[in-house]
Amino acid sequence: MLRAAAREFAEGEIAPIAYEIDASEKIPDSLRKKLRENNFFSLLIPRDYGGVEVDAISYVMVMEELSRASAAVGITVSVHNSVAAGPIAMFGSEEQKAKWLPLLAERLLGAFALTEPGSGSDSAALSTRAVCHDGCYVLDGAKTFVTNGNYADLFVLMARTSQELKHRGITAFLVERGSRGLKIGKTLEKMGIRGSDTVELSLENCCVPAENRLSEEGRGFRVAMQTLDGGRIGVAAQALGIAQAALDAAVRYARERVQFGKPISEFQAIQWMIADMKAQIEGARLLTLRAAWLRDQGLPHGPEASIAKLIASAAAREITDRAVQIHGGYGYTKEFAVERYYRDAKVTELYEGTSEIQRIVIAKSLLHPKDGKRAP
Repeated sequence: MLRAAAREFAEGEIAPIAYEIDASEKIPDSLRKKLRENNFFSLLIPRDYGGVEVDAISYVMVMEELSRASAAVGITVSVHNSVAAGPIAMFGSEEQKAKWLPLLAERLLGAFALTEPGSGSDSAALSTRAVCHDGCYVLDGAKTFVTNGNYADLFVLMARTSQELKHRGITAFLVERGSRGLKIGKTLEKMGIRGSDTVELSLENCCVPAENRLSEEGRGFRVAMQTLDGGRIGVAAQALGIAQAALDAAVRYARERVQFGKPISEFQAIQWMIADMKAQIEGARLLTLRAAWLRDQGLPHGPEASIAKLIASAAAREITDRAVQIHGGYGYTKEFAVERYYRDAKVTELYEGTSEIQRIVIAKSLLHPKDGKRAP
């Protein structure tokens, strides 16, 4: 029922304007309002704090359907839920949860700020500083690739409280829009997911109240990594949505396009491409659902989330490539949506940890297991 409801909303409200979202590089305020009214911005917020609190499997289904219509809309909703509201629900004090989660469910938008110009995959090397002084942390530094940054009201932001320690010197903060010293920088122009705003942030003597520190000092890297485990499941679901949209488009076009006196769907070369696309999607979907199931059971799922993201993002890139190929020259034009799917797919191999980082996580889980146990 939840998948059907999400699909109905996506097909009725998002798909008809997906081209305009991409072309204008903006999600209309009217659509943001409808997403809010239909509880898409409160999916992972606990019911006790005004959210709808769906489980991880349900969340995967919703993210796939939204992203099938528009990957830009899908990631906007995903970032708000999984890496903004999510860490507050997991690591926040009771006071923080009571203050922020109802607001994020009702009207505020959240963002996540980890990456810096000098630290991408090596996130433990971040250099933004936070110094505690008179009940306030003073932050100085810069962040980049901040999704939702232009519209966000609250940033879950990582900064360094110790220069001597590496990952143990990082602390998480809740930085409010409008904080003195926080500046929203330029909007980055991207190849894909163009309707999702991505910005740079600068912090200069930015004062963050001590009560806005999320978890203990030095625990920020743990907050970030556990947050990203859930975020990677969401990106895997996004990749699935893009891939499914590309397959649907390829099947439609293959049935309609006539060459050499018959529909191209009757040529074995096209049939085999479509068969491979379907097989890849189903395999990636099962891996993503498995990671979500482990999360729902409260079981370790970091490596499984990485596997799901690695396989689903690669599948999205390859499937969108085949969809363009099936469309021939028309696939290279903006007349058909497969051109947008092709551009959107690539980013799923980059954010929430590149495919190379996912391979490192997977390899370490096998070569250096913490407890010798494997997920069921």
